[in-house]
Amino acid sequence: MDYQNRAGSRFGGGGVAGYQETNAARRERLKKLALETIDLSKDPYFMKNHLGTYECRLCLTMHANENSYLTHTQGKAHQTNLARRDAMENRKAQRTAPVVQTGLSQSQVPLRKNIMKIGRPGYKASKIRDPETGQFGLRFQLKYPDIQLNVRPRYRIMSAYEQRVEAPDRKFQYLVVAAEPYESVAFKINAHEIDRSPGRFWTYWDAPTYTIQFFFNVDKLS
Repeated sequence: MDYQNRAGSRFGGGGVAGYQETNAARRERLKKLALETIDLSKDPYFMKNHLGTYECRLCLTMHANENSYLTHTQGKAHQTNLARRDAMENRKAQRTAPVVQTGLSQSQVPLRKNIMKIGRPGYKASKIRDPETGQFGLRFQLKYPDIQLNVRPRYRIMSAYEQRVEAPDRKFQYLVVAAEPYESVAFKINAHEIDRSPGRFWTYWDAPTYTIQFFFNVDKLS
């Protein structure tokens, strides 16, 4: 093939490089740059297997020698997987970062957004009765085995007119419990007046179990 007589080339210059020649030259430059700047002993994804070949643990690819692996690390697939791994690590770090509370009340603690939810907690609801006063009440036990570090579940009693899930019914109210990274759950309960005198309404957090117990100012539950 005559490279010297291509249009636009200078005499003795070898002709204008084509697409394949340009890519080959680019890969060679990237390989030389990687050899000069990358220390494979510090690469967490570089591994030599029992067959004497090399593997990229990030992309799950096989390579015959170190030069082949280095060329792979400069490619689009490896760089894309690196970007995805960095994004995943950043999201994980944000989820595990502790929340500093500075004297705010339970209703004033700001909720963090963009939290990846992992499903609903397990729970058990029981009807109870005080043998001394005859009052009826409810006990809720929720399980949070994968709750974030330094996060404590929170609750709120919500009227039927505050929620937007179903048509309001004044005969009911809602107990809402939230704990990241779990989805918030709500229990539909009778709209009786809750006894908030000392010892009649309490919560207890014994990780991973969160318990809420209270009594109503009535002598029976419908």
